[in-house]
Amino acid sequence: MTDSTDRIILRHWTESDAEALYKYASDPEVGPRAGWPPHKSLEESLEIIRTVFDNDTTWAIVLKDTGEAIGAIGYGPSCDCNLPAREGEPTVGYWVARPYWARGICTEALGLMIRNILSDTDIASLISGHFIDNPASGRVMEKCGFIPTGEECFDESLYGGEGRPIRVLRLIIRKPS
Repeated sequence: MTDSTDRIILRHWTESDAEALYKYASDPEVGPRAGWPPHKSLEESLEIIRTVFDNDTTWAIVLKDTGEAIGAIGYGPSCDCNLPAREGEPTVGYWVARPYWARGICTEALGLMIRNILSDTDIASLISGHFIDNPASGRVMEKCGFIPTGEECFDESLYGGEGRPIRVLRLIIRKPS
């Protein structure tokens, strides 16, 4: 998938995005909110592009005006989280650089990804969660139709996850057949 709105493009990561990724992923306020440690070097960011981001369901969130990657979004089983996913239910994750917080960019990106999942896959539902101390991430999910399940979990495998409750949300895309 490569798709866009008026402001953003979702496209696969390229090695040329490493500098932008490092610039934003090294911010100590960004990664820990999503459960991963700040990047420590340009080489680490390049390695993340070559490994973690090198799949069919992870995209760079790119500003249309500048062509710069300012965040990431994706879904799949790649997250080794402890969310209570149903059989075949992918986990959704996303983040955006701090200068772009509270501008609706994550909501726009998540909505775009959901539309593509609906049109290009037979996925029936998605699951996601956010640390309770990061309510902005939950608002993004809710704006895109995710409903709180009433469940909370803890995931100590996530960076900074020790003792931090995760609020679980689910989106039903289509009724299972």
